[in-house]
Amino acid sequence: MAVLSKPAAEPKFGFSPIPVIDISDPEFKQAIVKACEDFGFFKVINHGVSSELVSVLEQEAVKFFSLPKSEKTQLAGYPFGYGSREIGRNGDVGWVEYLLMNANLDFGSVPFPGIFRNALSEYTTSVKKMTCHVLEMITDGLGIKQRDTLSKLVSDSNTDSMFRLNHYPPCPLINKNTNGGKNVIGFGEHTDPQIISVLRSNNTSGLQICLTDTSWISVPSDPSSFFFNVCDSLQVLTNGRFKSVKHRVLANSRKSRVSMIYFAGPSLTQRIAPLTCLIDNEEESLYEEFTWSEYKNSADNSRLSDNRLQQFKKEPVNDS
Repeated sequence: MAVLSKPAAEPKFGFSPIPVIDISDPEFKQAIVKACEDFGFFKVINHGVSSELVSVLEQEAVKFFSLPKSEKTQLAGYPFGYGSREIGRNGDVGWVEYLLMNANLDFGSVPFPGIFRNALSEYTTSVKKMTCHVLEMITDGLGIKQRDTLSKLVSDSNTDSMFRLNHYPPCPLINKNTNGGKNVIGFGEHTDPQIISVLRSNNTSGLQICLTDTSWISVPSDPSSFFFNVCDSLQVLTNGRFKSVKHRVLANSRKSRVSMIYFAGPSLTQRIAPLTCLIDNEEESLYEEFTWSEYKNSADNSRLSDNRLQQFKKEPVNDS
């Protein structure tokens, strides 16, 4: 069953407000912090990830999603493996099929053609390196002396990072005569629970982000760039200074959309709490401390659109 929404409001400006960050230039460290504060989202250029590698991985993903469903479902599983329409186990559905993997997996052991396995391995390695560089730019911009304060949380081999390939087929349900011109949701609105997530897609649009005034804007597609989302855990680590961005994907009536997302997460035992270097005392902390395992379990048992951080917010202190 397709999920319908009201027609998306058109942006009231003639340009994209999405911040563009040149990560080859250290001077962008303040701009990246401002982007995390104002949008929780930014576009990265001059990233150093091979365009040829990205192209090969996209081609292999298209080949996989073009297989008969009976072959794809042989890789079905939870949480990792192939899935279609159902997103998680709590009733969320979308116009999407996907392949979800542990990003630290030994891809040599997965049942894919050699080219696909190699591309997965090289891509996740390259994007992980880029992600650590971006996180170090963020710590520089925040004035944190230890550059690896954030990057070390996602750089070890025992981290709980994930990699996801999404395919949004053309949707025949988008028709003014059959559904009144309403949008069909490819992937429902949500925030990502990890520390930071890295998105790259083909040239088909569909991604939207929610601004602080609760309006939705479309993100112009750019296959040569990467888009970074601030996730829930980074919002906590910065004590709410950075905002975990709510986002969604709308289906397209004519073209397929293929996206690849690297979710940079910490180890399961990692404790998440506001960084002490960003607050003056414990009383200023807005969140209770939790382990990544605790928060991940909470996210797995929630609906996509739930505010998962709400239960970890501290109650305001009444001084009266």
